[in-house]
Amino acid sequence: MADRFDAIIVGAGPTGDTLAALLGKAGIKTLLADKSPTIFPLPRAAHVDHEIVRVFQQAGAADEVMAVCRPAEQYDFLTADRQVLMRFLTKGSPSGWPAANMIHQPSVEEALRNQIVKLGAVDLQVGWELLDYRPDRDGVSARFQTSDGERTVQGRYLVGCDGASSRVRALCGATIEDLQFDEPWLVVDAIVHDYSRLPDINLQICDPARPTTCVLMGSGRHRWEFMLKADETPEQALDDRFIAQCLEPWDVDGAVTLERKAVYRFHAVIAEQWRFGPVFLAGDAAHQTPPFAGQGLCAGVRDAANLAWKLAAVIKGEAGDGLLDTYQVERRPHVKSIIELALMMGRTVCILDPEAAEQRNASMLAQRAAAPPDEAGQGFGFPPLTGDCILAGTAGAGELFIQPWTDTARWDDVAGDGAWLITREAIAPASGVSVFDLADPKLAPFAASIASWLDNRNAAAVLVRPDRYVFGTGGAEDLLKAWKAALN
Repeated sequence: MADRFDAIIVGAGPTGDTLAALLGKAGIKTLLADKSPTIFPLPRAAHVDHEIVRVFQQAGAADEVMAVCRPAEQYDFLTADRQVLMRFLTKGSPSGWPAANMIHQPSVEEALRNQIVKLGAVDLQVGWELLDYRPDRDGVSARFQTSDGERTVQGRYLVGCDGASSRVRALCGATIEDLQFDEPWLVVDAIVHDYSRLPDINLQICDPARPTTCVLMGSGRHRWEFMLKADETPEQALDDRFIAQCLEPWDVDGAVTLERKAVYRFHAVIAEQWRFGPVFLAGDAAHQTPPFAGQGLCAGVRDAANLAWKLAAVIKGEAGDGLLDTYQVERRPHVKSIIELALMMGRTVCILDPEAAEQRNASMLAQRAAAPPDEAGQGFGFPPLTGDCILAGTAGAGELFIQPWTDTARWDDVAGDGAWLITREAIAPASGVSVFDLADPKLAPFAASIASWLDNRNAAAVLVRPDRYVFGTGGAEDLLKAWKAALN
């Protein structure tokens, strides 16, 4: 094993695995190191949205992931007597994948690892625990404890994807913004034997006697989460009799078998700084969110997709190092908006005072009665990206670009990796960008969908970044010049 890498990734959970798979696919010599010798075998994260499956598609793992997922098209927030306070309906998506998908996290990680081991550019080392790192002239030197003793490796860049208790974050001295949410919950995962006796949609029961979450999971599983009261301890909550009492109203005795029980403190924090010279934070090392929007794992994968193409471009000499400063500029406001959505949901659910709950119910039921009928959408709306690598002022800039499908093909697979320029104008090939002329017969199966997207934005062309976000729209030549300027 060589001692020098282009990128060192600390932590092989979903964020680190995704980053390694994308870097490895781009030919970037990468070390992926994790202190655990195996994938954690029990469920943790519950949900990925269509955009995350699209990232897994780029990494080569989407079909394997989706084989054990359960699409979820409805998410209801209910009063104790089951009146609907809020309803989220999701059907269809710009990516073509189902908008909301309930997962089995170990299977997701296994699918990503299966792709990683195929990549000659990635060296996966398990049982490696980071001790410390120090900046050097060419990047960083990282010291690991391994089963064979201490090992020091050099890397041009290092990314901490090592979770909520991140060693990398501690070594960086990153300060944390506390978004003021801290609630203890009991999480119960079960293997399902009889689906007919379980809800087939995701639920939040806003009952002040015991706020409760009940959600689908992937791979034959189901999850309940029960908020703990001030006088209840984790030890009490983990007792099987306590769990049985919590599950009794659901009448699932014999329909499920308990697989996992754990007490978590749901909280919301975000690092103030995500880059420290050649060192970056990603995933839970950079931010943590309550689970009510199902976006914890998703946010980490978005970090990986955003950072991967930028690291690859800089390492290959296709962009200046300043491009890496756009990582935090783009991702931090985006993930903060997601955390704020989860906080809104959590504060709706976590009301224990009966009088306050009645006031909440009356207000939200009145608002719902006055609103238009429920309409299916594409999931939660997130803000577009902004910053120096987005062409501000052009229609669609910062949006996730569409992925049309046919019966036999998906646009991203046909178009390939890297940046795309899709245009109605005749234009010569461009260095570092794949150019697609909508008049080309080869594009016919996808042309109508893309032309409609351009028509809706009154644009002749669109330049799409490697992470599938829109750089900008406008004239083809102008877009190429602006893209070149943004990279340098």
